[in-house]
Amino acid sequence: MIKIGLTGSIGMGKSTTSDMFKALGVPVISADETVHELYSAEAAPLIEAAFPGTAPDGVVDRKILSERLMARPEDFKRLEAIIHPLVRAREQSFLKQAAARGEKMVLLDIPLLFETGTTGRVDVIVVVSCAPEIQRQRVLARPGMTAEKFEAILSRQTPDAEKRQRADYVIDTGQGLEAAKQQVADIVAELSGSTGKG
Repeated sequence: MIKIGLTGSIGMGKSTTSDMFKALGVPVISADETVHELYSAEAAPLIEAAFPGTAPDGVVDRKILSERLMARPEDFKRLEAIIHPLVRAREQSFLKQAAARGEKMVLLDIPLLFETGTTGRVDVIVVVSCAPEIQRQRVLARPGMTAEKFEAILSRQTPDAEKRQRADYVIDTGQGLEAAKQQVADIVAELSGSTGKG
């Protein structure tokens, strides 16, 4: 079973690209969606204990947590130490089920694939990218986003140029949806003819 790692910096169109793989029948697990689920499940009491007041009703309040982390960026490491093992456990269970069903390939949507030094988890790396001005425009159009917040997020991400260099495939989302869909279809077709590391 080929494990595809999909990654890309903020605003590059990763979620949309992930959906394109899903539409072609590739099972997908998203690290972001998993974190969302964990924030209202087993991670909530652990995060509340580490950051009192961030999960008042047994569900993590992302806005409060985000503000706390913006004020103290050094706390990111503490949060990651709680969240990453839980995300990995969900991922392992997803992979086990996919292998049992005899899937040819799966997609792991991992925004921080390079940053967490876990590229060894996947067989193939697909990086979603676009021109910096398109990226900036997309991100600043998000509700509650500021230029300062955007810069803070970028500073914690591996530069796009480096991601492109380390990728097996690069999908350029700056050319429109149809072009991106074609790039995804080409990758799936090419990988269908090869086998993964098991």
